[in-house]
Amino acid sequence: MAGNFAGKVITVTGAASGMGLATAKLLASRGATLSLADLNEAGLKTAIESLPGDKHIYTALDVRKSAAVDAWIERTVKEVGQLDGAVNMAGVLTYSRKVVEETDEGWAFNMDVNSTGVFYCVRAQLRHMKAGASIVRSYTHPSARFRLQLTEYWQVSTASVAGQIGYADMAAYCASKHAVIGLVRTAAKENPHIRLNCVAPGVVNTPMMVGADIDREVAEQVIKRLGEPEEISRVIAFLLSDEASFVTGAVYNVDGGWFC
Repeated sequence: MAGNFAGKVITVTGAASGMGLATAKLLASRGATLSLADLNEAGLKTAIESLPGDKHIYTALDVRKSAAVDAWIERTVKEVGQLDGAVNMAGVLTYSRKVVEETDEGWAFNMDVNSTGVFYCVRAQLRHMKAGASIVRSYTHPSARFRLQLTEYWQVSTASVAGQIGYADMAAYCASKHAVIGLVRTAAKENPHIRLNCVAPGVVNTPMMVGADIDREVAEQVIKRLGEPEEISRVIAFLLSDEASFVTGAVYNVDGGWFC
């Protein structure tokens, strides 16, 4: 099976709903053991019950808390035995404001969750991925006549089309997503045996879109509808899989043709 994750342990933040939950379900269906995290503990309990397999664990987590993130990753490695991949989906989208109207609190909230939270997760995950050395795979590159022994892990973090362009009235959100892309690309340069990539969704049918003007949101897209969480999860699974073995430091837009 393409993207078979049997025997792999993968962490997922933002796993109680939306794209995080869709990703968890897809990875579990392909054999992964998951360590889920979200601020919504009730949602996590429901999520765990919906997954195939019985070795998954969950942790109620505020990604803005550095020590809590470190403890979550340490618990994952201790209880499940290893860490092979990570999906950092936790994020927020606040009400739109112009730069001159943005509050200190609004700016800090977006940056703390969307960028600093991703930094805490990536840092903790990298520490254990490098130290664990639990997955050593032998493979032959299609164009090579030699075999390589590589310790290989994967990370996917959520950016946004807003991380690549400016949006009027959304300075805090855009800045936070630009930061994620810069962080992931830098970490990819520093860690040649760990593939780090971003997925950049457009307008997706998640709880964040409740009350939004959908027609306005999709007006600039080629495909005139909301994306579904499952459509994002399939791209994430690709980036985690061996099929993306030569992909790192990339930003994959999954946006219905908005950014083209």
